[in-house]
Amino acid sequence: MIYRHSLRTRVAIAFALCVAVLSLAWGFAFFGAIRLSEDRVLTQQLQLAAKNYPALTMNLRGYDEVGSLPESLREWAQTNPAEGLYEFESEELHVAVLSTDDEKLSADNKSSRAFVVFDVAGVEAASSEDWWLLLVITGVVGTLGALGFVLGIVVMRRAIAPVAQLAKVVADIDVEHLSAEDHKRIESSRFGDDEVGVLAGTIEKTLERISAFVARERYFTDSASHELRTPITVITGALELLEQSDLSAADVKVVDRVRRATLDMKTTIEMFLCLARETDDGLYDEQFLVMPLVSQAIEQHRHLLSGKLVDVEIDQLAKPNVCGHPQAFSIAVNNLVRNAFEQTLAGQGPITILIKEHELLVTNQVGALVTNQVGKDERYTPNDASSFHGYGLGLGIVQRLCERNGWSFSLHADETRVAARLSW
Repeated sequence: MIYRHSLRTRVAIAFALCVAVLSLAWGFAFFGAIRLSEDRVLTQQLQLAAKNYPALTMNLRGYDEVGSLPESLREWAQTNPAEGLYEFESEELHVAVLSTDDEKLSADNKSSRAFVVFDVAGVEAASSEDWWLLLVITGVVGTLGALGFVLGIVVMRRAIAPVAQLAKVVADIDVEHLSAEDHKRIESSRFGDDEVGVLAGTIEKTLERISAFVARERYFTDSASHELRTPITVITGALELLEQSDLSAADVKVVDRVRRATLDMKTTIEMFLCLARETDDGLYDEQFLVMPLVSQAIEQHRHLLSGKLVDVEIDQLAKPNVCGHPQAFSIAVNNLVRNAFEQTLAGQGPITILIKEHELLVTNQVGALVTNQVGKDERYTPNDASSFHGYGLGLGIVQRLCERNGWSFSLHADETRVAARLSW
């Protein structure tokens, strides 16, 4: 019956039910304690009277004069106390002070005060009994508190059970590998038409959009991979045929430029396809060496140093073996090497490539033009470096590739050099 209401109403009903049950329990507990106290006082008085039988003692007595009071109270009564109730623990006496100015009081009373003394000796509980009573009350209170806590948990769990069920269903879904069974488990019709149902419906629509997006992404990358690589393959084949024919020196240079442009286009296509793919069939767990990829990048872009009289120094301090996507790492290295080769002016070498166990450092010297644009000892992120001519798109791609593979990339530039660091 409770699940027919909205989540807000269910929580309110559960809270009200818990408070009502606890209030009733506390009410019965206090009522029982009062009745127990009354019965105990009467029982004590009867036991005291039976003990003194047949001479019945009077616990409650009235006094019109101070002199007639018990000796232990006379000195106190002479101080003319105000009206009210007083307790004397050592004498086990309770005293009520009354004013005799009232007409209802006896006219023969000449004193301005009257005293009613209640002797509680034998009626009040002993200290040991008080401690036992306190222990019992503490136990009852603790039991009621524990009962209320358990009751609250049970009631609230039942009230929010649909939310917990939805959370469990969502936690068990693998968003990277959605199946038809996952869509059935998250159907909003299983959770009613309240707030939980609305939330389930929103999650269901989101999963549908994600599934559709992943399908479109796979279709696009598969089609783009074929459609973009086919012209590159055709151009490469045509260049190979041209190389087998007799060409003049000028034609050979033209063919070389076309080959390099084709290779750059192939690398660019691979870069964007690598970034566009959601999955890459386990290629992110491959083991590969760094040095062969660095050597390949240097040879591929060495033509950029033609006529600059700039040396390339490789300092291999270790032979690291990286776990990740080899094509992504090769693209990142190619970008760093190409940027270093392009930004180094004639005679401003050498370009140093330092290979350590967990990082690759590419350093190149810069000229006066760069010095005017970059502040001294200023660290640049790829976003900052995008305004630096020649360092924009390539470094942005490097940054994204590093994020996808769990690597880190940083660029440091000062007035004399630019250092790109790739760590894994």
